Amino acid sequence: MKLFIQNMVSLRCKMMVKSELDKLGIEFNQIELGEVKLAKPISKALQNRLKETLHRSGLELMDDKKALLIEKIINIIIETVHYADELPHINFSDFLSGKLQHNYHYLAELFSKTKGITIEHFIILHKVEKIKELIIYDELNLTEISYKMHYCSVSHLSKQFKKITGLTPTFFKNLPDRQRRNLEDL
Repeated sequence: MKLFIQNMVSLRCKMMVKSELDKLGIEFNQIELGEVKLAKPISKALQNRLKETLHRSGLELMDDKKALLIEKIINIIIETVHYADELPHINFSDFLSGKLQHNYHYLAELFSKTKGITIEHFIILHKVEKIKELIIYDELNLTEISYKMHYCSVSHLSKQFKKITGLTPTFFKNLPDRQRRNLEDL
């Protein structure tokens, strides 16, 4: 049995969900961003207790199919941009369509209507946050970051970065107090 959880977008959220499942004695096989694979089905009463517990932490147990699809889109983007070793070498629209087995136009329209932002802009916001993280770690130069994040040039990366943050990557790097946004807030 699979459970889908809205707003579960970080490793901290995964740890919190694991803790709550353990407290309630719910056995699981795997916890991914936005999704828990249970070892066996649970009763409606136990599912309701889990729903209440998660709600207190800002997470929501989901059952609406369109909401589940939106959450899957969000989780795929977050997991791919922030946690994968490297971004896919194919167009992100093709990547999403393949992962979710849906037409990209349908996914994009559903996402935009529900979230009020395009999938493309959502991806750019997350890529910029990842770029901030890479700049703060100071292990890669901008050329290496642009390559890692699949930008065609440092110039393209810089333009998108400035459009989103209002700062150039170099100016951001030189700030004494470099701030990143929480993934939950994007």
